[in-house]
Amino acid sequence: MIRTDALNEPAVRAFVSAVNAGDREAFEAALAENATMSDDGSDRDLQEWAEREIFDSHGHMDVQSQDSAGLTLIADYRNDAWGEMRTKWRFTVDGGKVSRFDTGQA
Repeated sequence: MIRTDALNEPAVRAFVSAVNAGDREAFEAALAENATMSDDGSDRDLQEWAEREIFDSHGHMDVQSQDSAGLTLIADYRNDAWGEMRTKWRFTVDGGKVSRFDTGQA
């Protein structure tokens, strides 16, 4: 497992830290204005998805690997709704904030 503070990309580090802390304010701060996302290949409403998949269900990411830029992660993701699964996360960062992320089962 990779410690969150060892993630290469600062915006991704802030995103993962916020998810794991269940910190909505920090999560919003890690995102660019009008950020977008997809889950298993389908675009989703980011706010609704985050509420359901992260905050209401106590989501948590245990990062197992990252690419050299720190923009693609493999993580064991767990929450109260789905249990634990291996997931892949791809991030786009603009201006030091996450402008898009794509996640799904790995």
